[in-house]
Amino acid sequence: MTPNISRTASLETVGGTGTPGNEKNDKEIRKDASIDNRPTGQNVDDFPDGGLRAWSIVLGTSLSAFATFGFVNSWGVFQSYYEQTILKDSSPSDIAWIGSVQYALIFFPGLVTGRMFDIGIFKIPFAVASVVLVATSILTGQCTEYWQFILCQGIALGLACGTLFGPSMGILGHWFKRKRGLALGINACGSSLGGTIIPIATRRLLVEVGFPWTMRILGFIMLFVLAFPNLLLARRLPPKRLSGGMLHFAAFKSAPYSVYCASSLVAFLGLYTVLTYIDISASAAGIDEDFSFYLVSIANAASGFGRISSGIACDKIGGINFMAPMTLVAAALTYAWPFAKTKADYVVVAIIYGFASGVYVSCFLMPVYEMSDVHDIGRRTGMIMTIGAVGALLGPPISGAINANTGGYTAVYHDLIEPDTHPMLGSMIVVASALMFLTRHLYLGQLRGKF
Repeated sequence: MTPNISRTASLETVGGTGTPGNEKNDKEIRKDASIDNRPTGQNVDDFPDGGLRAWSIVLGTSLSAFATFGFVNSWGVFQSYYEQTILKDSSPSDIAWIGSVQYALIFFPGLVTGRMFDIGIFKIPFAVASVVLVATSILTGQCTEYWQFILCQGIALGLACGTLFGPSMGILGHWFKRKRGLALGINACGSSLGGTIIPIATRRLLVEVGFPWTMRILGFIMLFVLAFPNLLLARRLPPKRLSGGMLHFAAFKSAPYSVYCASSLVAFLGLYTVLTYIDISASAAGIDEDFSFYLVSIANAASGFGRISSGIACDKIGGINFMAPMTLVAAALTYAWPFAKTKADYVVVAIIYGFASGVYVSCFLMPVYEMSDVHDIGRRTGMIMTIGAVGALLGPPISGAINANTGGYTAVYHDLIEPDTHPMLGSMIVVASALMFLTRHLYLGQLRGKF
């Protein structure tokens, strides 16, 4: 057994359960040693945590986030535009399915891309997905029917974003440990920047050049942005063959990991509804449309401050210790949002909600890193992203259906006492926060502690 393997065995966790690696039996350690093909002298625990190469990785993942999550987070401006123009004969709930498919597919491919990343397949899928994202952005400008938008902007563009996003998160787990929260926060600022710039640019371009040319210009912007991550991003460690296949069911034997996966499902069920509908709900409340479309950008800009502050705070006090309380703040704002009446009301909601939701989105994978072997990061993050995708897919359309059936957005979050209304999706965010606290207790074995 090499010294590196011994050190790894003593420091890494087994299967994400929190069990110290030195409790592995001799047979398991010998098996790890036989399949570990790291070059001699390269230690899995020697995370760079800085330096030009490591920070260039963060730059690459941030630009990838700009083109993927930033684009997807801009859906609110498209929801509003489609409801009023191209798809005005479709219901808000039907139109919301386009955005929900995007939201879901940015996470759903993680099950495949995460496993591919762990076994060393990264560069080619990343390049192909970059081309597909640019092409579908341009082709969306030619769509005129609902089914065309579902296929092009929903499925194809969403899959491309998901193929890019998942491996980017896995790469950060290779290069950072002590400063992992900061790296994740800076990375997430890319999506915040994209979610701020893209809606404003889209709105202006729609007026100046029309929808087809707007999508072509966005496609060319994505081409430029994605060129850099294709050049910069790279794995730090060679691949390692791990048992369990693409879907590692044994990981769910870990109670903390299973509960945390459940929290992600529930959180994403309610978290994106405000971002989807705040634009159109402001218009419905009588707010000038020339102002209301800025609300998506305001929320995304505020989320940038939440993302960078969460990176610093999570490194200091632990991911769940900061995320769970801020998730409760996001829940409070989703309850307050339907009662906003003035411009000032909507701006306050957008800023506070954007900040709080940005904390969760930027760091929700951080506890998974702590519960995973470094060589299994791609698969573990992929599984939880796929689970979260289900919530991201269902949340906004359910809210749109409630709005259509009850005549207002208030029922979506507030009207619990009427038996004919759906349960409030905002309450799901509260449940998600409670599950995060439970995860911390199960992992640490105590009510308090850094995690």
